[in-house]
Amino acid sequence: MIHHVSLEVTPGGADAEVEFWGLLGFAEVIPPGELAERARWVELEGARVHLLFAAEPAIPADGHVAVATRDYDAVLARLRAAGHEAAPRREHFGSPRTQVRSPAGHLVEVMAPPQR
Repeated sequence: MIHHVSLEVTPGGADAEVEFWGLLGFAEVIPPGELAERARWVELEGARVHLLFAAEPAIPADGHVAVATRDYDAVLARLRAAGHEAAPRREHFGSPRTQVRSPAGHLVEVMAPPQR
């Protein structure tokens, strides 16, 4: 099981990034101690995304985080209603999937739980 992934964001862009992950069902959790000065964290069912502050965030062109959600259609509706361009992709693993960019530019794959 993956406990967390870390993605870089500017400190000024962290609010928008936390809001974006909220659309996917993640809730903000407070990092312990001095970590709160250099990051924001979000969590869903024990999996965390650490949003690390960086003056010039590294944003991979194709590297991505994949999130499987039981509420696939509702999540896509929330993303689109919030103005995010969610592009359907070819189905893999027996599940529909879509790609979307976070406000910081990170590529996120949203998918229904895999069938296999």
